[in-house]
This record gives sequence, structure tokens and C-alpha cells, in this order.
Amino acid sequence: MSANRHTDAQSANPTTADRVLAAARESILAVGWRRTTLTDIANRAGVSRMTVYRTCSDMESVFADLMTQEWAQVMAEAEAAVDPSSPAPARIAETVARAASGIRANEVFRRVVDIDPELLLPYLLDRPGRSQTAVLAVLEAAVAAGQAAGEVRAGDPARLARAVLLAAHAFGLSAATMATDEVIVTDLDEELVDLIRSYLA
Repeated sequence: MSANRHTDAQSANPTTADRVLAAARESILAVGWRRTTLTDIANRAGVSRMTVYRTCSDMESVFADLMTQEWAQVMAEAEAAVDPSSPAPARIAETVARAASGIRANEVFRRVVDIDPELLLPYLLDRPGRSQTAVLAVLEAAVAAGQAAGEVRAGDPARLARAVLLAAHAFGLSAATMATDEVIVTDLDEELVDLIRSYLA
């Protein structure tokens, strides 16, 4: 996966928000989140501290915006790699599995897990973040469309989408704990595809 999280258009003509998020990303990769400050971000972005404040009010907002950007990129890459003509259960399952694999490999996510894992706990134990909410909306719409096409089983799309995302959380975050020399992570990703496809069919 490319280390550059921006689109070509953003890279050619970045907005202030793009520059702030790119600087935050660089700082996290360099020193971790807890050691990153708004001043560090401003210096890396080549803007004033007040400009950063106007773009993102605090570090929590920067983190939320950055992770939303990272998730969006991972989801876009996952969706682009899946055959759009395949049946809905298979299409959803493969997209989710690719996204779980993509987030595991994501540089920012890996850095947070390695250095500042406590940042993720609220979004795993207490409440969904913006990224999770956005992914849920995409999943729910895909499930509803699959139901309308007669390809996905009956049921509340919101419930089905949430069950799928919970499964993806486990595979995305904990797959390494279940991997062995005989059962590698990519094997588990294939099982996630089968799990979701069977659940939705």
C-alpha cells in the first residue's frame, strides 16, 4: 500500500487542512502521537499555530480527522480491488476482508498500536468513532442494496452491518494473535470472507 495517503489532486494543490493532516501524519510516524503537539504540526506544515487551531481545534480533532482520512483511503483501495459484478455477499465480504487487512498494514494505525494503543480503546470499548460510523453507513447501504437485489438475506440492514463490522474488528485487530506457522494471517482473511459471505447469503 502506498505511503502517500493523498489523492493526486490533493498532492498537486493541497489545502491548509491537507497540509495539517499530512504534517500530523509525519509527526506520528516520526515520534508517536503522545509526543506530537500542535506546534510540531504547525512547524511541519509550514503554517502558524493559530492556523492549525482554526483548522482543528485540538489534538483529538486532529487524530479523528487523520484516522478518518486513513480509513477512507483503506476502504477506497479495498473497494477498487473487488469485482463490482460479483454477488453482493461475496462483494461485501471481500471488501471488508481487504479493508481489515489494509488497516492492519496501515502505517499510522500500526504506529498508534505500537506506541499509543490506549488512543484506540474508547473506539473499541465505549463508542464508535467517525471512521467506524462512516464505514457502517457504507456497509448498511451495501446490505440494503443486496437485499433489494435478492442476494442478501432478510434482516435489519443496520443489525447485519454492525455484526459484519464487529467481525471485521476482530480480524483486523487480533488476527496476529491467532496466526501460527501453519495458519497464517492471509488464511484467516480468507476465513473472514467465507464467514461474512455465508452470514449474508
